[in-house]
Amino acid sequence: MRLATWNVNSVKARLPRLLEWLADTGPDVVCLQETKCPDGAFPVSEVGELGYTVASHSDGRWNGVAILSRVGLDDVRVGFAGEPGFPDPEARAISATCDGVRVWSVYVPNGRTPEDPHYAYKLAWFAALRDALEAELASGLPLAVSGDFNVAPTDADVWDPAVFTHSTHVTPAERAALAALRDLGLSDIVPTPMKGPHPFTYWDYRAGMFHQNKGMRIDLVYASAPFARAVSSAYVDREARKGKGPSDHAPIVVDAELVPVVEAF
Repeated sequence: MRLATWNVNSVKARLPRLLEWLADTGPDVVCLQETKCPDGAFPVSEVGELGYTVASHSDGRWNGVAILSRVGLDDVRVGFAGEPGFPDPEARAISATCDGVRVWSVYVPNGRTPEDPHYAYKLAWFAALRDALEAELASGLPLAVSGDFNVAPTDADVWDPAVFTHSTHVTPAERAALAALRDLGLSDIVPTPMKGPHPFTYWDYRAGMFHQNKGMRIDLVYASAPFARAVSSAYVDREARKGKGPSDHAPIVVDAELVPVVEAF
C-alpha cells in the first residue's frame, strides 16, 4: 500500500495541483486535511477519473478532512466517540477501512496560544482521540492515523527552537499528548527529507521561509505495529510545496509491504 497524507489548504484552490500529484505519485490511499470544501461540493468526479473513491467530512469552513482510496473504502466513520467541540464538534477526523487497513485522517486543533481556550480544547481533543484509537486498536487491523497534528514532536522538528519559546506546537503538554498516542503502541513513521537534515512538512507563506528551509514537522503518520513493520520507505514530497499557488504543507508518502489477511473458514 502506498499511503499519503497532505494538508492541502483548500481542495478547490489546490485541485489542479492535487490531480497532477495524484497522477504522478499514484498513492493507493490519501488522507487530506483542511479541505475547506462542503461535502456536497467535493470534486468527487475529478478524482474519480483517477480511480479514487472519496469519503469527506467538512462543513466548508476552515477545517475539513477526507480519505481518497482506490483500494476500497469501507466502514466510514466521521468524528469519533467523545470528541470535544469548540463549542460543537468540528470536521477534524474521518476513518475508513482500506484494503484491510484502518486509516484515519485527522486535523488536530491549532491551539492558537497556550493562554487561549483553544489550547485547552486541543489537549482535550488529543485525549479523546487517544481513547478512540485505543478502541480501534482492539480490532486487530493494521492502523495508520495520519494528518496535520499541529505539534512538532521534538526540538529537532522546528527550524529554530528559540523562535517558538512560549508558543503552541512545542509545549510539554502537547508533546505529552503525542507521547500518549505512541504509548498505545503506535510508531512515528519519520519520513526522509528531500533537502537538509530535517523532514519538515510545513513552511509559513512568508517570503523566504520555504527557500531557507525554515519549517516544522507537524504532519505525521502514526502506525500500529503490523503497519509499521511493513513500511519499506517514507518521504516528504517537498517538490509539491514548490511552484505557483502551493499549499503551505508538503505531502508525506509511505510505502508499506502489507501481507493480505486471509480469513480462515
